[in-house]
Amino acid sequence: MSKVITLRLSEEEYKRISAAAETEHRPISNFITTRVLKEIEESYYVDPIEMAQIKSDKRLLKRLNAGHNDAKKRRGKLVG
Repeated sequence: MSKVITLRLSEEEYKRISAAAETEHRPISNFITTRVLKEIEESYYVDPIEMAQIKSDKRLLKRLNAGHNDAKKRRGKLVG
């Protein structure tokens, strides 16, 4: 089910987003949704090529597994 949100934009932000949506012949809501989802996909997930590189690096996998096990056992400290 669709959800309605309120988004506060400055006049300048609205004009820029509106112009970009118009260029792509899409409603503003669709333009914003598409761009946000694309940003999330690109920022938070690993692409298939990068994942293949990670999975092929046995040394890295061993270190990741050791770190995971340490975290499960609550060993080590959080470095910020």
